[in-house]
Amino acid sequence: MLGTGELHISQSKYILDLLRRAGLSSSKPILIPMLSSLKLISDGSESYENPTLYRSLVGGLQYATLTHPEISFSVNHVSQFMKNPKQHHWSALKRIIRYLSGTYHHGLCFQKSTDLRVLVFADADWASDIEDHRSTSGYCVFLGYNPVFWCSRKQTAVSRSSIEAEFRCLADVGAEILWVLKLLQELGIPQPIAPTVYCDNLSAVMFSANPILHSRSKHFEVDLHFVQDRVFKGQLRVIHIPVDSQIADVLTKPLSTASFEKFKNKLRVVPQPTMSLRGGCKEPSCISN
Repeated sequence: MLGTGELHISQSKYILDLLRRAGLSSSKPILIPMLSSLKLISDGSESYENPTLYRSLVGGLQYATLTHPEISFSVNHVSQFMKNPKQHHWSALKRIIRYLSGTYHHGLCFQKSTDLRVLVFADADWASDIEDHRSTSGYCVFLGYNPVFWCSRKQTAVSRSSIEAEFRCLADVGAEILWVLKLLQELGIPQPIAPTVYCDNLSAVMFSANPILHSRSKHFEVDLHFVQDRVFKGQLRVIHIPVDSQIADVLTKPLSTASFEKFKNKLRVVPQPTMSLRGGCKEPSCISN
């Protein structure tokens, strides 16, 4: 049983149905949904013989990210090849499903708390796509200790530098936060301090608070001005965080098993209490600041 004020949500039955549709009900579970060395490309193998099944399963996995945010990047990655999936895309998709076969009973743990600060972890993996060199943005929004929104997606334009990729992500985060703040205001939930965005790119953090523009920032001035304006108005705080504490890393790239497990736990994705968490959910140390 969960403790007082705790709630665990999962999609166990849905994921088991997904495993049956994929023909992987008896498959051996694996620890991570995507190898850290994997780089998918459009070609490289024969076409998969059942593209309809591929598209159906990718759609099913997108719904599963509602309680499994840790697979958001992997699902986003395989969804980019639905037009003409190849055999190696199918292999990558099966790996995600095999990961879920061992974690189908996992889900999000929410805990009642008086801490209602908006905390955001934002990151960008610069030029990560080896075909078009677009970057991947990832961010997760916490209300106190509970994750309420997350996103992993490829950016729509090529960034000429890592700081540009970071500011594209920060600008998207700023727009989302404005919507979240408006919703909280309508619900009568005041914010004691400005929403805090944790970013592991020190240059981006410094630029966000520096009104002086440099020649190297001319190519992303719109995003830069947008973020700086929110910071100067006190609507946003951008704070540096070490790379090994950046939760959004799991939303931008495939990670090693140790890093994946660490950030998965910090996203509060845990087993159902009746199976192995009798003590209930624990507060993650990552957002104690």
